[in-house]
Amino acid sequence: MTDKNLNRTDALPKSWEPSDHERDLYEGWVKAGYFTADAHSDKPAYSIVLPPPNVTGQLHMGHALDHTLMDSLVRRKRMQGYEVLWLPGMDHAGIATQTKVEAKLKAEEGKDRYDYGREEFIDRVWEWKEQYGGTITTQMRAIGDSVDWSRERFTLDEGLSRAVQTIFKQLYDRGLVYRDYRLVNWSPVLETAVSDIEVVYKDVEGEFVSIRYGSLDDDQPHLIVATTRVETMLGDVAIAVHPDDERYSHLIGEVFEHPLREGMQVKVIADDYVDMELGTGAVKITPAHDPNDYEMGLRHDLEMPIVMDKKGRIADTGTKFDGMSREEARVAVREALAEQGRIVKEVRPYVHSVGHSERSGEPIEPRLSLQWFVKVDELAKMSGDAVREGDTKIHPESMEKRYFDWVDNMHDWTISRQLWWGHRIPIWYGPEDDNGERDVVCVGPDEEPPAGYEQDPDVLDTWFSSALWPFSTMGWPDKTPDLEK
Repeated sequence: MTDKNLNRTDALPKSWEPSDHERDLYEGWVKAGYFTADAHSDKPAYSIVLPPPNVTGQLHMGHALDHTLMDSLVRRKRMQGYEVLWLPGMDHAGIATQTKVEAKLKAEEGKDRYDYGREEFIDRVWEWKEQYGGTITTQMRAIGDSVDWSRERFTLDEGLSRAVQTIFKQLYDRGLVYRDYRLVNWSPVLETAVSDIEVVYKDVEGEFVSIRYGSLDDDQPHLIVATTRVETMLGDVAIAVHPDDERYSHLIGEVFEHPLREGMQVKVIADDYVDMELGTGAVKITPAHDPNDYEMGLRHDLEMPIVMDKKGRIADTGTKFDGMSREEARVAVREALAEQGRIVKEVRPYVHSVGHSERSGEPIEPRLSLQWFVKVDELAKMSGDAVREGDTKIHPESMEKRYFDWVDNMHDWTISRQLWWGHRIPIWYGPEDDNGERDVVCVGPDEEPPAGYEQDPDVLDTWFSSALWPFSTMGWPDKTPDLEK
């Protein structure tokens, strides 16, 4: 028996091509509702809320691993008879998205966000999001993620905005959100505060400069300090020594005139933080531009003059250095000190670790800045107690130590960002009174701000909305069937 088609070479492909079939197969599953959860089902509930990837991003190996694990879990639970929800969505990724759009506008139109104004620029970001954002969702479909696309969310959608305003007001009313001058990681390129996890440390070739404060006469009171950032000495208010260091005990309380700032003084203080064996055993203190100096400034109630503006240029010092970049001032200040005979050792190269902005690449500037913060001690204690008392379990148990190291050593969280793309802080300020004071009102999602009030220009850190993701995606603060299930 013969078949006239046996000799055809195009009857079957030489190899199996999954891409020729997977898309139609997957879309058939989605349309059939195999991944759609029913909040009114009598089945026991099982839920995973996908940690929202950035709208700017693409799937990488970490995503591929996590998505495979989550997909394995939810498919198994469906087969075991559970009502399963795996909820997808994306994060608006404040800094990452704004940076990408600004770069696009600069390259194509030679403009920045200030050329457009806030409202028009935000419209341009939404246009970019609709055109270019969401590559990851296409990739998720390609790898077969069994997520419930009917419940897809975005961290800037209306429901999540309502949740953000609600929790901000709750925290504000409880005194857990406050505004104050604190030291933050500052990006001079992005002109905003950034979080600790957006700072990448790199070894950098710098220089070690030894400066003489006080008299140039060896028989008169003086101290020598060493620094890798000589430009910050424009903000020096003190020199710290260890209280047990006999070399300097007679100088504690001494006041030196600042070498480069007329009328400014530098006081010698004692603090246990100082390492007597390191360098000269004396440390210059610039509270507004160094984390350790800032803490010492708080302990000793020191002045904290800010000597750099938001672009990282020397500012408000009343010296010839105002307007210089950090790099220019580093050279100019060293040369000015050398002219006075205050550089006591040959400047020598020094490799040290310096924090850089993950998004824009430049060295981060520790800078005193007026920001909004979440007071974390009460919240962190609740999180720690949840594990200690067994309400929450960590697997494997060996990871508990790492968890406690993190949750028991938190500092207050900087939640404000000097950006335009994101959840705008729901604080409104009234007109200034005769004393220059302004009334402050926190406006909830169902409230209107008083007439004549202006909204705070900052937006919230992306993680402020992402932290609510497991609840806001289910409809919180409203009581919804999804949230109850």
